[in-house]
Amino acid sequence: MKIKKLFGLCVTMLMVGMVGVFTCPAHAGGTSVSKASDQTALEVTVYNNNLGLVKDRRHLAIPPGTLSLSFMDVAEQINPATVYIRSLTSPGSLAVLEQNYEYDLLNPARLLDKYVGQEVKLYSRNPYTDKEETVTARVLSNAGGSPVFQIGSEITFGHPGRIIFPRIPDNLISRPSLIWLLKNDFKGKAQDIEVAYLTGGMSWRADYVLVLDEEDRLGNLSGWVTVNNQSGATYANATLKLVAGDVNRVPEYRNERVARGVMMDTAAAPQFQEESFFEYHLYSLQHPTTLKERSTKQISLLTAPEIQIKKEYRLNNAGDIYYEDAGDRETRRKVSVSVEFKNTEANKMGMPLPKGIIRTYKYDKSNSLQFTGEDTIQHTPKDEAVRLKLGDVFDVVATSKQTDWKKISKDTSEASFKVTIRNHKNEDIQILLSDSVPGDWRIMESSHKAVKASSSLLEMTVPVGKAGETVATYRVRMRF
Repeated sequence: MKIKKLFGLCVTMLMVGMVGVFTCPAHAGGTSVSKASDQTALEVTVYNNNLGLVKDRRHLAIPPGTLSLSFMDVAEQINPATVYIRSLTSPGSLAVLEQNYEYDLLNPARLLDKYVGQEVKLYSRNPYTDKEETVTARVLSNAGGSPVFQIGSEITFGHPGRIIFPRIPDNLISRPSLIWLLKNDFKGKAQDIEVAYLTGGMSWRADYVLVLDEEDRLGNLSGWVTVNNQSGATYANATLKLVAGDVNRVPEYRNERVARGVMMDTAAAPQFQEESFFEYHLYSLQHPTTLKERSTKQISLLTAPEIQIKKEYRLNNAGDIYYEDAGDRETRRKVSVSVEFKNTEANKMGMPLPKGIIRTYKYDKSNSLQFTGEDTIQHTPKDEAVRLKLGDVFDVVATSKQTDWKKISKDTSEASFKVTIRNHKNEDIQILLSDSVPGDWRIMESSHKAVKASSSLLEMTVPVGKAGETVATYRVRMRF
């Protein structure tokens, strides 16, 4: 049964690779027109990568037989090859014979283009009589948006008056439309129709605000979703769903225009319900919303008060002076600061986090909120840790020096390093010293406990007292 239903749906789907622009001729059933006012339901699913899925349901009176249906108020960036139409009232009774997408839209420039070689009326006000006078003119050209007219036997351009057109050309429309040639076997007066299609110009992103407490041990996290609609259509009272994940797409039409939203430092109660969907995550807004054309909308995604925060100082050392003697060179190194938190229920979180930017803030001594840094996170499942690099530490200075290098054998060498860390802060700190070591290597000796964190990474935790200095040393043997 499911296979038959799927086959019926596939039959009604119309995949058109190349779409012509013309109006379907009249048929026995006549021509029907449907506008957004016929909508009974509207659902929009937005993806991260400039893609939206629109499902538009309308209640239409379609006469039986063969007829043309003009389906108006669709997105300007619609991909016609992805459109399908089906009858919800009587599945299988509606067949698509032809599909056309018309997007030659009515505007002043296109209207003048269509009237090249034809007559129009020019209205202008006589400054002496203060009356409007009319003259008949032929449009000779509208190249570059500057119309050239023939009035009688004379040629002119830059006419200051209004242009009056006798009618709208048949091949100009006010809004993008899908034109179908349908065969309808349903005998009832009206039926519910669902039309679905993919459109470009739609995207969404997540933005987060993390406010740290005085001791950098707790933080209040709020998340916002920013939906950007540049698809060329307005979606009123729509059910909104967001898909987080990397959906594979064939490189085709790409025309993303990103609008940056304005972030708020606090969020209302979360508005989305999250669920697993295929290999992605789906976030469904719990109330209808309107996505206006050429607009950006922000909606609360999550709030997590007083989550546990861990602050870390990290120093990345040499990495590039293992192959030869570096001499008596001393290099100053920056110490970075990062914060980390766990996305777990125990930490008052536990919802998969869509990729986005987390901006961190902290109150100063006058209780004024100050910006402390930002970092990007990728899609983060629950029970995973989030680490944010916020910047470099002002009051901690580190220098690094290669103290020894020697060749042990044809393919083996040793290198020794000294790292001096001076702490000008009024508190004790710990520095995580890390170094990328090449080849097949092992730690020969170290002043502090050092571990081989991975095949290429050495890590050592170095405590430094307040207003103090610590010297860390280590030697490694490498085989290439």
